Order: sequence, then structure tokens, then C-alpha cells
Amino acid sequence: MTEFLTLVVAWLGGGALGAIFFGGLWWTVRKGVSSQRPALWFLCSPPLRLSIALAGFYFVSDGHWERLLLCLFGFLLARFAAARLTRLTRGSQTRPAGGASHAP
Repeated sequence: MTEFLTLVVAWLGGGALGAIFFGGLWWTVRKGVSSQRPALWFLCSPPLRLSIALAGFYFVSDGHWERLLLCLFGFLLARFAAARLTRLTRGSQTRPAGGASHAP
């Protein structure tokens, strides 16, 4: 495999790790707030997601700092994508309690 292709695979691997990490976070919050035992969700999910992400960084980088850097870049891009995809739309936002019902 050429060096360029290896770096692209590292970048895509970081994106996949980010999708797993932040998708798991989103899923945990959705399940945790409606669960009978939310503490179980919120205590077990972070170590599991972190373990997967760290193991993925370790295997993707394979001891090369360039791969690690591109993997981290892909991970951060996945973070911004997850934030954008899960953002509330303007019409579905709720008013704070006791807020005025008239336009400002």
C-alpha cells in the first residue's frame, strides 16, 4: 500500500472511531434518560467507548505519529458531524419554564 493510501485509511479510521464514539454517546443519552436504571447506562458507556477509541487509535497508528495525527483529525471531524446532525432544529426547541409567550 502506498504511503498516501495508508494515511487516507488512517483518516477514515479516525472518522469511523469518532462515529462509534459519538454515536455511542448519543445512543447512551437517548437510552439512559428513558431507562429504569440510567446510572447503569451512564456509568458503563464512557469506559466502553473510551476503550474502543483508544484501542482503535493504537491499532490505526501502528507506531507512526502521522497516522495518529490523521486518525485524530478524522475523529474530530466526526465530532463536528455528530454535533451538527444531532443539533435541535429551531422549530423543535422548547421555551424555558416561565418564558414569555409573546414575541420579543
